[in-house]
Amino acid sequence: MEKLKLGYAPTRRFTFSREEAFRFKNIILNKIKSFDLDLEIVDLEGINEEGLLYDRADEAAMIKRFKDADVDALFFPHCNFGTEDLVAKVAKAVGKPVLLWGPRDDAPLENGMRLRDTQCGLFATGKVLRRFNVPFTYITNSSVDSQTFERGFINFICATNVVKHFKRTRILQISTRPSDFWSVICNEGELLEKFGIQINPITLTKLKYETLNIEKLGGEDLESVINDIKTTMNWSEVEDKDVQRVAALKLAMKKIAMETGSTAIAIQCWSDLQDIVGIMPCLANAILTDEQIPVTCETDIHGAITSIMVQAATLNTKPTFFADITIRHPENPNGELLFHCGNFPLSLSAEKDKPKLRKHFLFDDHSPGTHEGEIIGGDITIARFDGDHGEYSIFLGKAKGIKGPYSRGSFLWVEVNDWPLWEEKLVTGPYIHHSTGIHANVIPAIYEACKYIPGLNPDPVDPTENEIRAWLRGSDLNK
Repeated sequence: MEKLKLGYAPTRRFTFSREEAFRFKNIILNKIKSFDLDLEIVDLEGINEEGLLYDRADEAAMIKRFKDADVDALFFPHCNFGTEDLVAKVAKAVGKPVLLWGPRDDAPLENGMRLRDTQCGLFATGKVLRRFNVPFTYITNSSVDSQTFERGFINFICATNVVKHFKRTRILQISTRPSDFWSVICNEGELLEKFGIQINPITLTKLKYETLNIEKLGGEDLESVINDIKTTMNWSEVEDKDVQRVAALKLAMKKIAMETGSTAIAIQCWSDLQDIVGIMPCLANAILTDEQIPVTCETDIHGAITSIMVQAATLNTKPTFFADITIRHPENPNGELLFHCGNFPLSLSAEKDKPKLRKHFLFDDHSPGTHEGEIIGGDITIARFDGDHGEYSIFLGKAKGIKGPYSRGSFLWVEVNDWPLWEEKLVTGPYIHHSTGIHANVIPAIYEACKYIPGLNPDPVDPTENEIRAWLRGSDLNK
């Protein structure tokens, strides 16, 4: 994954201490480097002798610096009061997510003089950014070493990554939706016009050709995937030729995704595919999802978009899993089963023994290719991007893995805060039974990312919007 590029534009104002502003420029830079994020920082060094944003004569040079570097976001730490109009002009011209924050001021000196008045300047800059119609993220005025600053900064970087990947979304659509699945209908033209999301459709015939050709040619890549499957899985219920075909299918899907620049895949996983290549794609989907190319079932384009966003919110460090929301727990009133036929990533397996490569248990042809078993629990985010009638939102909720009855397929039982509330929101829409899960709390990052994606509204069920905003302010850290 390429590094995120952050434009670092510390600002001061001439009426306050130049020396203190310069000192805090370096303190803040060292602090954000200590967070050990995979960032490339583009600063203002060389544009003026201080490397600070304060001289209006530098406006064009600063804009050029950030545009030429193609930064993904801008950070304007106020090292004293700051130059509010110049911050807004640079932010408007560059057009990327903006972070506004300043370190908490020290007490006045014994003679009554104040060196920075950072907080006062933040009020001014926030107003001018609004005048320029520049959306921005704000971290509560706090000390450099505070958890509030660290939390807010990292969350902003994660949100920036969501925005970056969302705006680059290109989905490989393998065949049409299954005819019975009206719930996954999407508006391809509207997704392109509204969000710039591109969809690259291919036929199952194209996939069949690539799969059989890879299988015929053989080679190191195919052998490597075959060996990985045989080493990591219990494949005793299928034949050697089935393992080979699954491996070839995985490589074919990845090859086409790379050729089309696709960042996710939505596939018609049943039932024509079984007729033409003789296998289910579930395990191939699982392996690709583990490799940060999420694959969604039943040609669910909106599900693929969800997966890209959720994955990006972890800075692409964790795999997603694509699940049906299916039945309620037989004993826990807030319990629910997350399930799909066999596509959850292998890295999430909770099985003590090797996960199983099996034949499909629902369809009459009983084609091989499913990866079955329970996945690990813990804290999970469940999300769903969806829309209709020209309006789009993303459902967000937190859950925790719990114990429950055995189920065929890939599965995990989870508990939520108020299942009837979840159910009402999911049924009344614009959502469906498909969701994306991830073992991380990505809700604040996605919530913040929506600020920079016009036409997409966050729709949190737990935590609530007020609770998310309080968390972002660091309210819980001040108790």
